[in-house]
Amino acid sequence: MALGVMCAAHIHADTRPNIVFFLVDDMGWQETSVPFHTEVTELNRRYHTPNMQRLAADGMKFTQAYASAVCSPTRVSAITGMNAARHRVTNWTLRKNASPDNPHKTLQPPVWNVNGICMEQGIERTYQVTPLPSLLREAGYRTIHVGKAHFGAKETPGDDPLNLGFDINIAGHAAGGPGSYWGEKNFSAAWRTDPPAIIWDVPGLEDYHGKNIYLTEALTLEAIKAVEQSVAEKEPFYLYMSHYAVHAPWEKDDRFYQTYIDAGLKPFEATLASMIEGMDKSLGDVMAAIKRFGVENNTIVIFMSDNGSPSQCPRNLPLRGHKLTPYEGGTREPMIVKWPGVTKPAASCDTPLIIEDFFPSILELAGVDWHGKTKQSVDGRSFVPLLKGDQIESEDRNFIWHFPHNYSGQGSFSAIRRGPWKLIHHHSDQRLELFNLETDIGEKHNHASDQPVRVKQLANELGKELRSKQALMPINKITGKPVAFADKLLQDE
Repeated sequence: MALGVMCAAHIHADTRPNIVFFLVDDMGWQETSVPFHTEVTELNRRYHTPNMQRLAADGMKFTQAYASAVCSPTRVSAITGMNAARHRVTNWTLRKNASPDNPHKTLQPPVWNVNGICMEQGIERTYQVTPLPSLLREAGYRTIHVGKAHFGAKETPGDDPLNLGFDINIAGHAAGGPGSYWGEKNFSAAWRTDPPAIIWDVPGLEDYHGKNIYLTEALTLEAIKAVEQSVAEKEPFYLYMSHYAVHAPWEKDDRFYQTYIDAGLKPFEATLASMIEGMDKSLGDVMAAIKRFGVENNTIVIFMSDNGSPSQCPRNLPLRGHKLTPYEGGTREPMIVKWPGVTKPAASCDTPLIIEDFFPSILELAGVDWHGKTKQSVDGRSFVPLLKGDQIESEDRNFIWHFPHNYSGQGSFSAIRRGPWKLIHHHSDQRLELFNLETDIGEKHNHASDQPVRVKQLANELGKELRSKQALMPINKITGKPVAFADKLLQDE
């Protein structure tokens, strides 16, 4: 009988799908040759991402996939299933107990979870969670982290992905960007700064130091080694391929740079384009390795970006805004999923979804029942039915964004989308904006003044959602009290 149980477990392990979550940093909705808009755009024609094109041809493209407007909130939401308003890691993290917020004349940020997340109790200014990889590992998956982590501040448990359920950590730590992308510079910021900002230096890649290799390529080589070992040992794997690219510092990838210069792009534009194509090559190399190892038909590949393109980069038209802003250019991301034998080739889905949905979706794909096993309340909803071609009603769903901060020129805001309508509450001046994304994807026409009933409805929903998640609002320096939620603002009129 014991032998029968062992055989059954072995068969189950062999048939469970491998999962690759390929997450790109700071990649905008249009920074690809895959068109996510109804029309091919200028940026689609500029960039060359043939492997994304191949993935889209084999799988399903999502045209309305959302993340947070900045990196750490997105990454924490994906690994926990929580909306950022609930987990309170609402800005990017790095140094223990140190917020990156810039001073604001009237507002100060709340006491947010600047130290990120952890599995331990009693760590100050963190949220204790049961992370996605820990549940997968418990279910028999080998969990592999490659690249950018950015889950917790330096010198806290969340600094190290091994403390969040990963079996293997390659190059992940507290920093949200690399010191350098160049192997000749040891992936270090030491050569760029005085004093050296070693906190940004990428750890664990000493074998590549001093060599003519780009960081994206080094991470890919290491990821493929880890996958090969998992396949050889007949363990299902979860590969979180979390690239530092295409985050600053913008440093050219010499494998592709000259092509874009020859095409007439300016040096910065060519540098960004080379970084994007290098990222795409990584995607192709990982997919080719999976095929070479004989597990292509049992491996699900999920592609996503963590937030919109930064303000220094070309605008992702027709979208308005950029990273850190509440507009579509800050939160709408390129997403593709290939599930062999399930997703139809070249399929496209325009049903909205958001980053916290990745947690229940990946666990469902892995066959893991997570209900009742998490320390945290999960806000995400599985998008697995969409992959199967089923419809999910989203008209009555509220999508929430919450950024109670002032950073890099972007002030504090909350936002809600319900159906095609999106309401933005700017905290500093209590201004409201209302947009119809179905007719105005560029968010050019503010309907707040001519749709008062709809504004009130959405403000009520936004206030209800933020209260239910115990969201923290910025503090008014004059009154010493938190800024009012949008619904209270309208009640006071």
